[in-house]
Amino acid sequence: MAVETLGSASRSTKVAPWNDPAIRGWVFQIVVVGLVGALAYFLVSNTVENLARQKIASGFHYLDREAGFEIGDTMIAYSPASTYARAMFVGLLNTLRVAVAGIVLATILGTLLGVGRLSPNWLLSKICEYYVEIFRNVPLLLWLFLIYKMISESLPGPRQAVNVLNSFFLSNRGLYFPIPLANPIHQWMGIGLLVGIAAAFFTARWAKRRQEATGQPFPTIYASIALVLGIPALVWVAGGAPVATSWPELKGFNFVGGMVIQPEFTALLVGLVLYTSAFVAEIVRSGILALNKGQTEAASAIGLSRGQVMRLVLLPQAMRIIVPPMTSQYLNITKNSSLAIAIGYPDLVASVNVTINQTGQAIENVLIIMAAYLTVSLSISAFMNYYNKRIALTER
Repeated sequence: MAVETLGSASRSTKVAPWNDPAIRGWVFQIVVVGLVGALAYFLVSNTVENLARQKIASGFHYLDREAGFEIGDTMIAYSPASTYARAMFVGLLNTLRVAVAGIVLATILGTLLGVGRLSPNWLLSKICEYYVEIFRNVPLLLWLFLIYKMISESLPGPRQAVNVLNSFFLSNRGLYFPIPLANPIHQWMGIGLLVGIAAAFFTARWAKRRQEATGQPFPTIYASIALVLGIPALVWVAGGAPVATSWPELKGFNFVGGMVIQPEFTALLVGLVLYTSAFVAEIVRSGILALNKGQTEAASAIGLSRGQVMRLVLLPQAMRIIVPPMTSQYLNITKNSSLAIAIGYPDLVASVNVTINQTGQAIENVLIIMAAYLTVSLSISAFMNYYNKRIALTER
């Protein structure tokens, strides 16, 4: 009886608020948020006050003013008479161009290297191993300097450019090649390309469901290539098949006409791909090694070749392990592209640096860079997280 009374008394005893873990946790979080908010308010108000004292203008009104500087490599129309906002947009497009190309090429090369390290061929395995160790353990900036110097020093000048079929000219100013002249049909061809990509995507999904239901395979790869290339080709033919072309030709000390791939872009892209592919190779290799060896033995037992085992059995299963760390490498490529300023490639950072020198509004411009990289990185992360969920194993 006494024991029951003691137990009921202890249960009815209320815990003091400062001893309640839930209340204590909320109090700590509120205090931390308040301190962070107070610190942010102090920094912002102090910065605004100091800028006003030094009579330095603040705000983003300068974005509508004339930039007044050249950008050597642009994907859209730009001139010194364009605004600062357009100059930054041109730099952002250049950053995205090298980042997207780098992601695709580093994935392909890194996958080949990772698979090559697992090859029973001793020479191939060692070559891939040395490649990974060399490129992974030397800073990227040094590789960029070396590659850019090799390109600029080893290639001849424009007058002695390497001429291929009188159409392609390679010199230390870049690779010049002919391109079609602008035509309204090209916009519709671009729309046709997007339609072809969408059609290829839905065709692949339909082929997968069909194979699961009937067991009959469908030539998805060939159908996708036909859709992606065929639809724009049909649009081009329907639009009169325009063939007017701009050809590069030497005038003075450089080429005019056609299109050029700048040596700065080439050096940055090659450096990013070679450096990042070494990390991708290790991710791919570790993902494959994480699989049970019984998968390889079972696939070999039913008569699959080594290439088929890797392509049809190991890599599809290893993707669930490879994708999460691969996201970090894709983000690294995007952020490491900011090193372009070291070799003169006009990316976002380069455009903003010139803007800072001309306007003196460093805080606003740095905030623009931060917002741009944050947006791009979060977009890549969101897409990779979506893809990771799509390939994840689910219980049914």
